[in-house]
Amino acid sequence: MTTTINNEHKKLNVPNLRFPEFQGEWEEYTLQDVVTFSNGKAHENCVNDDGDYILVNSKFVSTNGQVQKRVTSQLSPLHKSQFVMVMSDLPNGKALAKCFYVEEDNKYTLNQRVCSFTSNDGNVSRFLMYQINRNKYYLRFDDGINQTNLKKSEVLSCPVFIPIVREQEKIATLLCKIDERIATQNKIIEDLKKLKSAISHILFSSKGAIHLSEIANVVMGQSPSSNAYNDQGLGMPLVQGNLDISNGKTTPRLYTAEFNQTTEKGNIILTVRAPVGEVAKATQKVCLGRGVCAIIPHEENMSDFIYQYLTFYKFMWRRYEQGSTFTSINGSDVRNIFCPKVRNVSILTLLDIKINIEERVVKQYQSQKQYMLYQMFI
Repeated sequence: MTTTINNEHKKLNVPNLRFPEFQGEWEEYTLQDVVTFSNGKAHENCVNDDGDYILVNSKFVSTNGQVQKRVTSQLSPLHKSQFVMVMSDLPNGKALAKCFYVEEDNKYTLNQRVCSFTSNDGNVSRFLMYQINRNKYYLRFDDGINQTNLKKSEVLSCPVFIPIVREQEKIATLLCKIDERIATQNKIIEDLKKLKSAISHILFSSKGAIHLSEIANVVMGQSPSSNAYNDQGLGMPLVQGNLDISNGKTTPRLYTAEFNQTTEKGNIILTVRAPVGEVAKATQKVCLGRGVCAIIPHEENMSDFIYQYLTFYKFMWRRYEQGSTFTSINGSDVRNIFCPKVRNVSILTLLDIKINIEERVVKQYQSQKQYMLYQMFI
């Protein structure tokens, strides 16, 4: 794509990044000038897993359609080329003003607290959606304390900048192609995770032969005094629970100047308080809080096996957690985990590497899209 940077026109209504064939300023309007607004309706009385229609509610929009609820009646029909926006969310939520574009007729129905827009005067719906999606105008209504409920008048007062239709179409097409590539990349990641899960079930389905304590030491965490906590990097990183774990690695939020139990870089961390069973490898020497334990293999070559088996074993903890009293496990529970005889888990390790690579790729596409959104709109 050939683009041009319009830095010399900062005071004009033109974006920084623009296709070179287009000239002139964009016209400023408010949203009410370019769309027709509709509110959704309550569908509580027609929710049914076998319903013919997908209910477009805030959860559906905020998860990009991954979380769906079906209904039997299309009380507020949505049509192809419309787009919707979430009008209500909790303080500091990620759903407020998030948008979704409708690709098909006779498939969706709109829930309350979500609104829909139909573009007027030939304007491109997808272009308008990209411009108002999570727009900072709407986000300023979130005070971080109370639930935000946007009024119709507030929604329609959002300022928008409109170029000629051909330029709208070209911008919308570019961003749509990036979205499609992100969706494809996410599908690749999803399929790789399914493959890993299937192989794990085959490898680890045999009955346990030995206790975890026979191949590793288990060190239970012990929280230091809260007075020693800090976020200035003083002392040692503190791992307390699942909030300090991400994608199989430790990501501590706090440090502590006092440390009772520690573990070295590369050792395995397991959460022992709800949610139980999250697994990570320590990326550095860390202090262990009471919500985790460290698992130190007797032999270095056992590390990958233990990590992969405990990752697989998470579904067992989830079974136990269905009971209302299951909120934690102790050292004895961990030491008595039965492990199968399988030792070679290199295929699982290679799949983890592949998944991490693909996740980095999708993050790159997401960053590119954010750059485009920032530069191609006023």
